[in-house]
Amino acid sequence: MGIIFLVVPLALLSVQLSWAQEDPLLPFSEVLDPDHKVRLKWGFDEIQGTILFELSVTTSGWIGFGFSPKGGMTGADVVIGGVGPEGTYFTDGHAEGNSMPVVDQQQNYKLLSLTESNGTTVMKFQRSIEACDENDLPITTLPIKLIYAYGQTDDITYHGTTQRGTKEVNLLRYMPRVSPPNSKFFNMTMVNFTVPANQTYYHCKIMKAPTFNQKQHIYRIEPLIENFDLVHHLLLYRCPPSVKEPSEAECYTTGNEQCIEVIAVWGVGGGAFEFPEVAGLPIEANASDFLYRLEVHYNNPSKTAGRVDNSGLRFYYTSELRQHDAAVLMTGLGVYPGYAIPPNAKSFLTYGLCDTAYIPRVLSETPQDLQVFSVMLHTHLAGRKVRVGHFREGKQIDFLAADEHYDFEFQEVVNLGKTKTVKLGDKLLVECTYNTESRSTLTWGGLSTLDEMCLAFLYYYPAMSLSICESFPDHDALKAEMMTTNNNDWVFMMYTKTWNDTTINQYQQTLKRINQFVKVADSYKNQTAINIGVIPDLKVIMPATCMSGCATKCLAWISLLLCLALQLAY
Repeated sequence: MGIIFLVVPLALLSVQLSWAQEDPLLPFSEVLDPDHKVRLKWGFDEIQGTILFELSVTTSGWIGFGFSPKGGMTGADVVIGGVGPEGTYFTDGHAEGNSMPVVDQQQNYKLLSLTESNGTTVMKFQRSIEACDENDLPITTLPIKLIYAYGQTDDITYHGTTQRGTKEVNLLRYMPRVSPPNSKFFNMTMVNFTVPANQTYYHCKIMKAPTFNQKQHIYRIEPLIENFDLVHHLLLYRCPPSVKEPSEAECYTTGNEQCIEVIAVWGVGGGAFEFPEVAGLPIEANASDFLYRLEVHYNNPSKTAGRVDNSGLRFYYTSELRQHDAAVLMTGLGVYPGYAIPPNAKSFLTYGLCDTAYIPRVLSETPQDLQVFSVMLHTHLAGRKVRVGHFREGKQIDFLAADEHYDFEFQEVVNLGKTKTVKLGDKLLVECTYNTESRSTLTWGGLSTLDEMCLAFLYYYPAMSLSICESFPDHDALKAEMMTTNNNDWVFMMYTKTWNDTTINQYQQTLKRINQFVKVADSYKNQTAINIGVIPDLKVIMPATCMSGCATKCLAWISLLLCLALQLAY
């Protein structure tokens, strides 16, 4: 079977893109009007339940912004603000028709700043993602119609037909479709591969990338899936210099596992992924000196023979470099057969610990903090929840990411909504929740779809020569806790044990209590740090509510004294 790369030029857009420094809290941006006078920036935190906006309008008058059910004024949830002769003004209201909006009795938008300079008014404000009262519209993962209007003075009157507009944007699942100058793409795929009649099969193809005369940045990765019923996930790894020849074989059988630096990830149900404007996945001018391993996990439960597949990935790239090189770090629980998930479990937890304090030990370059902007969470069929807890100086400070309703059929790389800083020395705890009530035997950690994994792939910048930061339980300690030192006896004991709520809980606590081997590896397995760690307690962080703070806790007509009394009552 041959190796085919397709490189195709794309049509260039006349609009030149600027890779200016982003505000990490406002990574997304859209121009709302055809004259480029109205620009919206935003970022969000789904875990805290808040969304942040910055509206910039070329005017010295009032500006308005809102959400509309159908794109017009009727039923719209709006805010109006500006800088007038007597200072700033800002109100949360709703529109009952094509008339002046009515001020909401409950003011649920929080103004953070409002400035006017050189003919431009900039309004930064925050609200809850959920609706806080009957006059607010919820922001969901579906596209929503945004409306805007503005005036030339601070006299809030009819805006006219040229100073208003509507644009539909998916705020929580935003992915810009940009075509930077000098943009092209290439494909890395299987070519006429005949899928074996196995329930689970991993195929690996080691190949060269195209040759470039200068460094490029990949800004978009798109799946090319020929057989959606067979292809479970794709991984592309960069190989170390020691791997010199293209090859093709079953994964993890011929030494192809030397290629461990993850470049790209795709899972069932996922779509294309766009990098933020400040970062791109680098391909150096000497890319042809390196080989890449495409790993395709085929899930063939009916064991059908003779199916041919050409699946893979498409990479869009440009010579217009962005500010940062991006990279992917695999974290979580090592894919290791020494742990098992009992049957009959309603909610069984496993953990994988990444201790970033060990990163400097494996790098030849100067280590830096990780600016994480996207993540892909991954388990198999029994997975129900995945959380990534963020710890600093022994205390949990946040969830880096969380999916409380994990669905095996919909795995995708998702934007975090804002860029989150992981400082060297922080710990990341990947917690996975499984349900095995329908299973009568053990589920082992492993590669098969019927086995389990607990992984989080972190997209971050600036790139480092880093591949893995994970952990796995101390197997000897686990066997000792189970009163045996013999592998065969331990496996037999696990299979013959009566699994009920009590024994499941005891085993889960044992897995969490024993020492963990924490592994950090560089991109080429030249350096690996393995240390002992313990699993910290992961606490649920309650999201911010609509009734936080006096201004939003009390209705507009309640006095300040009563508001304070209510707060004390809480």
